[in-house]
Order: sequence, then C-alpha cells, then structure tokens
Amino acid sequence: MSSIRLADLAQQLDAELHGDGDIVISGIASMQSATTGQITFLANSRYREQLATIQASAVVLTEADLEWCKTAALVVKNPYLTYARMAQLLDTTPQPAQNIAPSAVIAATAKLGNNVSVGANAVIESGVELGDDVVIGAGCFVGKQTRIGRGSRLWANVTIYHEIQIGQDCLIQSGTVIGADGFGYANDRGNWVKIPQLGTVVIGDRVEIGACTTIDRGALDNTLIGNGVIIDNQCQIAHNVVIGDNTAVAGGVIMAGSLKIGRYCMIGGASVINGHMEICDKVTVTGMGMVMRPITEPGVYSSGIPLQPNKTWRKTAALVMNIDEISKRLKAIERKVGKDD
Repeated sequence: MSSIRLADLAQQLDAELHGDGDIVISGIASMQSATTGQITFLANSRYREQLATIQASAVVLTEADLEWCKTAALVVKNPYLTYARMAQLLDTTPQPAQNIAPSAVIAATAKLGNNVSVGANAVIESGVELGDDVVIGAGCFVGKQTRIGRGSRLWANVTIYHEIQIGQDCLIQSGTVIGADGFGYANDRGNWVKIPQLGTVVIGDRVEIGACTTIDRGALDNTLIGNGVIIDNQCQIAHNVVIGDNTAVAGGVIMAGSLKIGRYCMIGGASVINGHMEICDKVTVTGMGMVMRPITEPGVYSSGIPLQPNKTWRKTAALVMNIDEISKRLKAIERKVGKDD
C-alpha cells in the first residue's frame, strides 16, 4: 500500500484518532527524520520532548504522551507493536518474483498451486509441490520431493535440498541453505568416514529465516523448526536440532547437533550452544552466551565478560588465569584463621 487516509489507518490499527482524519499518510519514518505525509511513533516516554519539534504529519503514541503532541495522533496501548502492524500495511517491498520467468527450469512432475511465481533461472526439481501463492525468487534451487506450503516466499538464491518440508506463510531470505548434510562422520584409524544424512528438515508455519543461515538435515531423525520461529542472519542449525514454537534466534548463533530448545525462548546473537541436551521453555540467553549444560528452569542466563577498557581487561584476565592459585591461597588463609579461632 503506497498511501492511506489517517482515519482509515486508525480503523485498521484499532487506534483512537486525534486530529484530521483526512491527512494522507504515505510512509513511516523515525521521529528525527519524518516529514510531511509521514507518520512516526513514540515508544518510550523519555523522548516525549521531541514531540514539540517533529515534522511528521501524525504520531502513534500512548494516552499518557498525548498532551505533549502538537500534531495529529493515533493513541494506542503499545506503540511499538502498532508500528510493526502499520509497517506491514504500508510495506512497499516488492515480491521476490512475479509470474513464471521464461528462464525458470520446472520439472514436468512438479505440482504448482494457484498464483505461484518463480523467478529467473530458478530450478524446481521433480516431485516438488508448491502451494497456492508461493513465491520462489530468482536463482533459487528447490530439490526433489520438497513441499512448500501456501503463501511462503523465498528470496533470491535460496537453496532447498531434497525432501524438505516448509509450512505456510514462511519467509526465507537470500543465501539461506536448508537441508545440507549434517556434520556426521565416523573415524577409522585416523580417517574420516562420512555418514550419509538420511533425515530431513521440517519447518512449521509462519517461520522467518534470515540471510545466509544454514539448517542441516537430520542424520536419521529430522531437524525440526516449530511454528512462529524467527531466525536471524548467518546462524548455523546443526542436524537433529529441535526448536520449539515462537522461539527467536538472533544473528550468528551456532547450535550443535541434537540440541532441543523449548518454546518462547530468546537466544542472543553470537551465542554458542552445545548439542545433545535440552533447554526448557521461556529461556533467554543473552548475547555471546556459551551454553554447555542443559537449562531446566525458565529465566535469563548470561556468560562471558562485558567489554572493558583494555587496561582493566588485562588485569581481569590475569586474575582469571591465576584463579586456581588465588583459590588455594584463600583456602590456606581460611584454614589458618580457623585454627587461630
């Protein structure tokens, strides 16, 4: 949608309109950069003084911040959530493909639903099933017997291996690889013997996967990604990982094989998580977390040392390197004090 009346936008967002409903909104911008014809939002009351100088035609805010507003406003309970929904309504991002490109290679046995689009130089192999309204971007590869559900979209140069299952209304960004072999080998007197990966990847509905992420197929059982999961860019999801519904995984996360993560978890960027263990529901791992043991209680977990000035960090590192010696000396002092008492 390129533009909308403010009154119509208020109705669609279930917001309370204050001001001229005939204002035409053609875009969204930050409070600092918004100009006439654009709408902005105030998600944090600490910045309410900026309302006096903004150039936007309208603002999304809470009832508590309304008295500081000098423009038209949409009053809601959660401005940030409303911003997300408003951005969907005003989204001008083009589709990854339109119609069937002449250069697309589609096997005769592939089954395409209604209104499917396939971009230039994409390859759809035999036995593939694409549901209604599926969009396959330019240069994508969809392997044999793969099934992609209604409304899912693949941006350019996504690689989907054979026999993968992808649910409805998924979004997969460019460069992602789903279904490559997991890292499975046996050792024969120093020589690595490859173990064929015979499982697959099953992805639920409404899953979004960022650019250049890899999700490996299972060794025997399947790698499973639940409904509503969101995975950021450049993540590595190893074979037989299970991720529960509505879990969020930030960029650069590495998950080792046969890890099971529960529902409604949040995994911070650049975290590394050991395999063959379980993380329960509603766990938050902060950025750069190193998870080496199972987590059985919901909560927030952290590891690593926050950034310090180099001089301070060198002292901290020196203490860490000598912690065994420090511990021995402390125990010796405690024993001596105990005897003296």
